[in-house]
Amino acid sequence: MDEDLQALSRDALAEEVRRLRAAIRRHRDASGQELCWHHPDLWSVLPERVEPALSVPAWPQFMRGCVRYRQSLDEQAADAPRSDEEFGR
Repeated sequence: MDEDLQALSRDALAEEVRRLRAAIRRHRDASGQELCWHHPDLWSVLPERVEPALSVPAWPQFMRGCVRYRQSLDEQAADAPRSDEEFGR
């Protein structure tokens, strides 16, 4: 799957690492409403162009997952500042 890396020069490999790190940092630094969204930009840094086979939960299961995710943020980021910003602003 990663055979393309074999042909890259040291400089090209270093550039690839910088590009991947930048994508990971953009994802890591997502905050607020962005935390809940689909992130195809992160997947786009991979060389293979695959359309993900998504499975979308029904609303009740989706909402329970959102609540559980938000609860995990309370546990894992208890000291993070809270925002009352609505989506779409």
